Amino acid sequence: MENQKQSGNIQKSGSGGFMDPGKIIDQIEIKEGDVVADFGCGAGYFTIPVAKKVGNAGRVYAIDVLTSSLESVESKAKLEGLLNVKTVRANLEVNNNSKLDSQMADFIILANTLYQVDPNSRSAILAESKRVLKNNGRLAVIDWTPGKNSLGIKDEHCVFEEEIKELAVGAGFRLDRSFAVDDSHYGLLFYPFG
Repeated sequence: MENQKQSGNIQKSGSGGFMDPGKIIDQIEIKEGDVVADFGCGAGYFTIPVAKKVGNAGRVYAIDVLTSSLESVESKAKLEGLLNVKTVRANLEVNNNSKLDSQMADFIILANTLYQVDPNSRSAILAESKRVLKNNGRLAVIDWTPGKNSLGIKDEHCVFEEEIKELAVGAGFRLDRSFAVDDSHYGLLFYPFG
């Protein structure tokens, strides 16, 4: 199953009703100088726009289990002249395996990642998010809305919003708010507590 884990934030470009990473980044208020971890970064759909937003004063850690995804991110970052992107190969389904320091990130993005992993591993990924986030950090979860995706993702693979909320609370988060993504996805913004 490792070959499908964290393997690629399946999204199409901002046209046709699919998510626009720039608009999402603005909605969740990522800003210049932030340190952001893109858990399950895939080919960098969010990594590259986030790196542009946080600028040279910020940093983006692109984390994925697939070497090919990380190579794609590195290539895109190089083409864009972005020196603030660091790729990390890690299996997020293993506890404490992001290879990042505790309380170092302002934001963590989990976009189209949780539906791809073993349901029993989702709590571990959220716990790792909590460990890595600063006390005033934010976690953005974006995932497929069951019954509304157009790429054929089966509903039994989708993670319902309520399940994410319960798992996040169990990992030490509180829901800040939901945010608009597109017709096929939901977005939830959390902050750590305790």
